[in-house]
Amino acid sequence: MSWNPEQYLKFSDHRLRPAVDLLNRIDVAEPRLIYDLGCGAGNVTRLLRARWPKARIIGVDSSSAMLGKARGASSDIEWVQADLADWVAEAPADVIFSNAALHWLDGHAALFPALLGNLAAGGALAVQMPRNHGAPSHTGMMEAACSGPWQGLLQSRLREHPVAAPEFYWDVLAAAGVRPDIWETEYIHALEGVDAVVQWTLGTALRPLLDALDEPWRSAFLADYARRMAEAYPRRGDGVTLFPFRRLFVVARR
Repeated sequence: MSWNPEQYLKFSDHRLRPAVDLLNRIDVAEPRLIYDLGCGAGNVTRLLRARWPKARIIGVDSSSAMLGKARGASSDIEWVQADLADWVAEAPADVIFSNAALHWLDGHAALFPALLGNLAAGGALAVQMPRNHGAPSHTGMMEAACSGPWQGLLQSRLREHPVAAPEFYWDVLAAAGVRPDIWETEYIHALEGVDAVVQWTLGTALRPLLDALDEPWRSAFLADYARRMAEAYPRRGDGVTLFPFRRLFVVARR
């Protein structure tokens, strides 16, 4: 899957809010080793550096384009390219942080206990994942994907519910011996510009679908999706598009 750092960062202020909320719930005073899994362009990783200036911080991402952007902005953080599905810490970590990344991976029943196993005693796992897949931004994407001649190319890339209900993560982590702090927040993003929701998803959920299509199907699929988004999220008279977006948060101490 291709990533475009500039497209993703168009809404960096909105995307930063849940990362800050997650960071504020981590109760680790002086961590020595911190991993940021799915660090992307590194804008959230730099918040970890600001909070814990003495820690060794390693940002991990699978995208060379994103890591190139990150390296250009911060030289006091280590940047590593790796597939998160196969990632293992080089040493037990005091904090494993992941903002809007783990929903791209399957098998959460095994993934979350495995991440706990990479923590040092007393360490914290802190995860935020979008759980907006029942909203029109995502159901409309699936409808558009299944409503044209491109259906055969896109069906295998559709992921209807990549993030489970909060109770699932409680049960998985409780079985691993911890009592997690779990909550959800629905942010109401006030987006500016034309086709604002399409521009948002172009940086994230639309990427694997568009990567599978060539022209003219790519433009036709995008136009179909844009029409659905204009109906679901109308631009208001003041030019703002209100975009509710639900996110799931998990913090677990080992």
